[in-house]
Amino acid sequence: MLGLLLTGGIYTVLAPAQAEQAQSDEELVAQGRELFLVGCASCHGQNGEGVETVREGYAKGPSLIGVGAAAVDFQVGTGRMPMARPEQQAPRKDVVYSDEEIAALAAYVASLAPGPAIPTEEDYSIDGLSEEEREEAIVRGGQIFLTNCTACHNFNGSGGAMPRGGYAPSLKGVESKYIYEAMLTGPQAMPNFSNGNLSPEEKRDVIAYLRSIEESPEYGGFGLGGLGPVSEGLFAWILGIGGLVGFAVWIAAHTTRTTRTPQTEEGAQA
Repeated sequence: MLGLLLTGGIYTVLAPAQAEQAQSDEELVAQGRELFLVGCASCHGQNGEGVETVREGYAKGPSLIGVGAAAVDFQVGTGRMPMARPEQQAPRKDVVYSDEEIAALAAYVASLAPGPAIPTEEDYSIDGLSEEEREEAIVRGGQIFLTNCTACHNFNGSGGAMPRGGYAPSLKGVESKYIYEAMLTGPQAMPNFSNGNLSPEEKRDVIAYLRSIEESPEYGGFGLGGLGPVSEGLFAWILGIGGLVGFAVWIAAHTTRTTRTPQTEEGAQA
């Protein structure tokens, strides 16, 4: 009798909270579906199954089944979605939805199939590490970034041009959560660095390296955007050598003198 009373009492205390949580999740998913049908279904389908290309040169939205809440949080949280022209690369712009609506959309897409969840601050922050561990994380992150990311994002995360009119966006000033989600989900032309390719700790280390770059002063002076030898060589040719050529022309124009004297000119006229 005592066991039954104890079990019944514990169930009475915990069951309503569990039911309320389940109901809350269902309401969030339902709210997300309503938002999805209004703002997303025209490109991604009524149930997130995607819409195939309707004509050449005009692309519709891919399937969202299995992309997870992290992909939605990245795309909608950075303003890349919704977009007017799906055939182009999605730039970062003003966010259309509120935080609550983004959470609802992410919950609905996550309910379609298992996928990457939205990372927490513990996943991408090194604040809980000691000073020595932070330095080690930055060094490891730099090695990973230089190996896997510099071909597109430049050696210091400034971004750059890509084939077929695309571009790798700058990583400077981007929130750590969105960098983590981009590595996790691989938006558009970016490779997908799943946890099997880069562990959560390695993703965190890459973010730590990028944050350390932003905090480092420019010891060399004007960095020309940090775009590397292309911008520096262009600066040298146009302003350096070009300035020298212009200065040489100016010197020649102001030092040229005629060899004819006034007396010679009068004799020639006579």
